[in-house]
Amino acid sequence: MPVRTETRTMLASDEATAAAVRRLADGGLVAFPTETVYGLGADATNAEAIARLYLAKGRPSFNPLIAHVGDRIAAQRIARFDANAEKLANAFWPGPLTLVLPRAADCPVAELATAGLETIAMRVPAHPIARDILSTFGKPVVAPSANVSGHVSPTTAQHVEADLKGKIDLIVDGGPTQVGLESTIVGCFETPLLLRPGGLARGEIESVLRMRLADLPQFETTAQPLAPGMLASHYAPRSPVRLNATTLEPGEALLAFGTPAVAGVDKAAAILNLSTRGDLVEAAANLFRHLRELDAKDAIQIAVMPIPNEGLGEAINDRLRRAAV
Repeated sequence: MPVRTETRTMLASDEATAAAVRRLADGGLVAFPTETVYGLGADATNAEAIARLYLAKGRPSFNPLIAHVGDRIAAQRIARFDANAEKLANAFWPGPLTLVLPRAADCPVAELATAGLETIAMRVPAHPIARDILSTFGKPVVAPSANVSGHVSPTTAQHVEADLKGKIDLIVDGGPTQVGLESTIVGCFETPLLLRPGGLARGEIESVLRMRLADLPQFETTAQPLAPGMLASHYAPRSPVRLNATTLEPGEALLAFGTPAVAGVDKAAAILNLSTRGDLVEAAANLFRHLRELDAKDAIQIAVMPIPNEGLGEAINDRLRRAAV
């Protein structure tokens, strides 16, 4: 079991940044906001700190972590960029895009963070608090979502506390995250692969590359993933999840989208709407918070209305499918 520790929560400030950097330098675990979700940070060059992170999250050690860096120069110290990677970094960094690239020969990131792969997943986040911490710390920071592994990702500091209080050292509270979905992950191999849909829509990436992204076949749960978030069961609330619901059973909670045209809605244990106006950006931002709130209602099941599989809807449906496994 993870060693119990006193978890301190600090509102974002220069003092909080300084405290976060000290904790990271000492091998500690620090949760902080990015534009996507809250990340749980550890020094990416410190294998012992990474081992503590895996322990705190209850995360399988074969699941690789994303290294977060402050800028492109720092990224080029740890990975080898090809022409497609350069195009994507120029277009979307800082932002919600993770690139999987070959490790540089002298990459300082601990092999434990890359799960023994010859590639490394990394991104440059856009959130000012994350950028401040990273630039002040000056080394790569692994930062998977700051939650118990497989559980719903956190979009507020309170979500982090609910999952990890007593298991990590510090939470920097920067308010709710803006995007609300994890980063999109693209493998820059001979053929660029969409490894995980996320906060950056496929169409925007394909427009910059001027080619279609290839899709990776569905991985079995026993396979070693090439990137985070690829396990079949992931992002799951404790309550069972039923997708594409057009009717509601007594005792079920409803996760709605647009106009709740669902038979039996009067029987709902609770109802939350991702976006009453059918806006996929708003729905993405609300997804994990609404799943957590419905999960707390102790409904027999969470029924989810159909959501269009276009734009950010692809990433929303990906998370919901994994939550329903």
